[in-house]
Amino acid sequence: MLSYQPLSSHVVNEPVRVDVSTGSSASTIWIGDGVVDSASALFEAQHLSSRRFVVSNPVVWRLHGERISRALGGVEPILIPDGERFKTLQSVSRVYEGLVRAGADRGSALIAVGGGVVGDTAGFAAATFLRGIALAHIPTTLLAQVDSSIGGKVGVNLALGKNLIGAFHQPAVVLVDPSFLSTLPRREFRSGLYEVVKYGMIASRDLFERVSSGTKAIFARDAEVLTPAIVESCRIKADVVSQDERESGLRRILNFGHTIGHALESVTKYRRFRHGEAIAYGMLAAADLAVARGALAERERQGLADLITTLGPLPPVVDLPISEVMDAVRRDKKVINGTLHFVIAIQIGATMTIDDVTEDEIRAVLGRLGLVP
Repeated sequence: MLSYQPLSSHVVNEPVRVDVSTGSSASTIWIGDGVVDSASALFEAQHLSSRRFVVSNPVVWRLHGERISRALGGVEPILIPDGERFKTLQSVSRVYEGLVRAGADRGSALIAVGGGVVGDTAGFAAATFLRGIALAHIPTTLLAQVDSSIGGKVGVNLALGKNLIGAFHQPAVVLVDPSFLSTLPRREFRSGLYEVVKYGMIASRDLFERVSSGTKAIFARDAEVLTPAIVESCRIKADVVSQDERESGLRRILNFGHTIGHALESVTKYRRFRHGEAIAYGMLAAADLAVARGALAERERQGLADLITTLGPLPPVVDLPISEVMDAVRRDKKVINGTLHFVIAIQIGATMTIDDVTEDEIRAVLGRLGLVP
């Protein structure tokens, strides 16, 4: 169980620094409105190479490219397509080719500007181009700010499964600027909130309850409620990653909701769900399984279900065959030596990992979610 001291719910006027130290590498996360405008100085302070190359997508660059370019002293981005279905080796190849044409070398740094797809794809390119170059993130979605840009997991999808190709490659710097969220569509913003809920479920009842009581203010992008939630989510993940970089133990708790969530994304070919929406279903499934096993009180499961319902509608699952989802679960990257490691909640704020979950149990949970027998 992770022991975590919650952050008080006040706005921090000065940028907040969060460090991730894994022993072999170190990352610095800066959080605050306007931190991106000091990008060059912050990168230099962390000794990031002055030979910097940017990867983004057309949507993000249209919205924020002028600001990013100004902050970095003028850059021409390498653009990859927008959307989870483009988180592929083909997009990685596009990044490689852009780097080669621009004259990047082993002393260069790659800066990912965008959401989780850009961050994961560019991060994998950085991990593998010339056997590895420096990486920095400027996440522009809530999900990327609280989760995917932190911790060094990078990779791409295959048609048969999510994130089956990947590596660990820690960023030198992550600049989390909540001001980017003003342009984020409500559905994308909500997708990120499900990851914040995940952090509440695995480590902080206080965070969970503040999201539950502050949904109106959060959707209004009220800094007094939103900024502390972002900071706390980042601190929780930084704490976990610092203790377990490569998911040999504690870091598995970050997968709460991801086993079923990733399977739902895979069987719908990454077109139906935003990542957080699929994780919301996955958290419901994991909580249901925990109740069925007697590990979680029904009132705690209901509290999670009520919050997810309050945050907004999820795409339907009633047409998805259980058999196809089970096939995807069997290919999950959390299967080790034929054994699936499955994270369940034991209370709001704490989880445990089990390795004896049966296919019959998962099928029953999927049936209760409404999937086709």
